[in-house]
Amino acid sequence: MGCVQCKDKEATKLTDERDGSLTQSSGYRYGTDPTPQHYPSFGVTSIPNYNNFHATGGQGLTVFGGVNSSSHTGTLRTRGGTGVTLFVALYDYEARTEDDLSFHKGEKFQILNSSEGDWWEARSLTTGETGYIPSNYVAPVDSIQAEEWYFGKLGRKDAERQLLSFGNPRGTFLIRESETTKGAYSLSIRDWDDMKGDHVKHYKIRKLDNGGYYITTRAQFETLQQLVQHYSEKADGLCFNLTVIATNNTPQTVGLAKDAWEVARDSLFLEQKLGQGCFAEVWRGTWNGNTKVAIKTLKPGTMSPESFLEEAQIMKKLKHDKLVQLYAVVSEEPIYIVTEYMSKG
Repeated sequence: MGCVQCKDKEATKLTDERDGSLTQSSGYRYGTDPTPQHYPSFGVTSIPNYNNFHATGGQGLTVFGGVNSSSHTGTLRTRGGTGVTLFVALYDYEARTEDDLSFHKGEKFQILNSSEGDWWEARSLTTGETGYIPSNYVAPVDSIQAEEWYFGKLGRKDAERQLLSFGNPRGTFLIRESETTKGAYSLSIRDWDDMKGDHVKHYKIRKLDNGGYYITTRAQFETLQQLVQHYSEKADGLCFNLTVIATNNTPQTVGLAKDAWEVARDSLFLEQKLGQGCFAEVWRGTWNGNTKVAIKTLKPGTMSPESFLEEAQIMKKLKHDKLVQLYAVVSEEPIYIVTEYMSKG
């Protein structure tokens, strides 16, 4: 079946994310489930299960020492008897400080304290070790965010660039938050035909009042996982069946580590000068011997440390995927500004 229109006269048309019909386009971090949600402070309650799983009461994880394999609630009990959400690693991470935890993709954690902002105190259920982990590297177990194919707040054009990357076969796909409909998702698939060649098609995934999902009303599913499984087995009205999950690039952490805003000068090693101007030089370097960074060194007298720190505090709050991230500073002269290193400039 083609992708332009379903012949069923009932409300079974596959819907595009922009309007009520399917369109075709010639034409990357990770975001949240668009379903309204409220993240709690751990120690008070647990984060809700995004796929509306209903587990029997009383099951879950015990005090650290073992996982009840029959449970999918994503909740465990701490010594104080408070519900704490179970998280899973989405990417590998190598510790940068003595307070960090190294971990591998798929490793599960008990979150002990999430009040530290972008770095959470956690206990690995694999090693039993406790330390800090970057919060944007984990997601609640059994949630939509934990799925490899979920790309969160990824725009339509960015999705197309991701899918049209060299080497992706026909049927490569991802699911993202809809840009136009709150609470809905978009399925983006790489397709090919004689006229257009490689291109991307987008399908809106709507949510039922009872919590289910559908692209066309004749095929409804309790979870997004079931929807993906169904369309992986057959196209069933889509342009092509789902074949390969698009590659999701490992995101930058927010900051170098917990409490690593003001760093020691001797923790930075200048490797190669990348450029210079009237007031500063820019170097490629490493922090703590293990993290690649860019370092701007201000020439003495360029500005006072007080004025610099005031501006740096403002810059620190600017966070966006399209902006180079400010990591840390050395506030004594000569002042160093440590930022994310962009290998391609």
